[in-house]
Amino acid sequence: MPEFPNIILYAIPFFVISIGLELYGSIKENKKSYETKDAVTSITMGLGNVLLGFISKGMVLVAFMMIYDNFRIFTIPFAWWSFILLLFADDFAYYWFHRISHQNRLFWASHVVHHSSQHYNLSTALRQTWSGGFYTFIFWLWLPLIGFHPGMILLQMSVSLLYQFWIHTEAIDKMPKWFEAIMNTPSHHRVHHGSNPLYLDRNHAGIFIIWDKLFGTFQPELKEEKVVYGLVTNINTHNPITVAFHEWVAMGRDVFSGKKSLGDRIKYIVKPPGWKHDGTGKSSTDLRNEWQESVGRSQSAVGSSQSAVGNEL
Repeated sequence: MPEFPNIILYAIPFFVISIGLELYGSIKENKKSYETKDAVTSITMGLGNVLLGFISKGMVLVAFMMIYDNFRIFTIPFAWWSFILLLFADDFAYYWFHRISHQNRLFWASHVVHHSSQHYNLSTALRQTWSGGFYTFIFWLWLPLIGFHPGMILLQMSVSLLYQFWIHTEAIDKMPKWFEAIMNTPSHHRVHHGSNPLYLDRNHAGIFIIWDKLFGTFQPELKEEKVVYGLVTNINTHNPITVAFHEWVAMGRDVFSGKKSLGDRIKYIVKPPGWKHDGTGKSSTDLRNEWQESVGRSQSAVGSSQSAVGNEL
């Protein structure tokens, strides 16, 4: 097996320079896309993720190697075509990891970190989980099973993460139409970070937006619906510890406190964020449906008003 470099570590200077250039452009054009405390928090979360990654990636590598050495169905060689296959296979795995991370509270507890900023800039890309690396790798376990070497998989996972850095910006409006049709772009990913009901749980792509289009989760960015970044209920803190673990604490409180059946306690782990056993909670689907109904009522009222005016004339 050839030795693959840790490209994320090599990319750190690129991250720093890119953030500096975007910050300079933001100040020059008075866009106010950066807020100091928010950016520092994002960078701190990124550094914590890298440090914890030395432990979590070791665990992931062991798990992948156990499957590859003992249970693999095929042996996929180190060849140019195998890396192309892995590019799509890894991205397919990422799509389902990302989608389920918005639909299952256990996975949302780690992923919510990335959505906790109310700003959208390159520093937001660094706002990464401190806990997810220890268990979200289960979505990639099928790759060593079918014969991809663990080293190849870890390299491609890093490539995916590196690609997703540049799409966290408002400095780029739209890419060429052919690129927007196939690839994940800043416009597509801005939608994903929106707390607007229309944008909730949409555009889960890593590199290729085609998965969202195939599985019905695609939503284009609309000029008339400006993206509002952050969470439906923002945590309003810059404390990295709180950012990293606030949802774990909230989930633990829901699971272990109060009088609930065992089934309800389990549902607080597996149901979508916002679910409540007493029916008072609202998921992203509920919020989107309510919004669509309100828009429909508004359009109906406007239509009735225009019709009445027309009759009077």
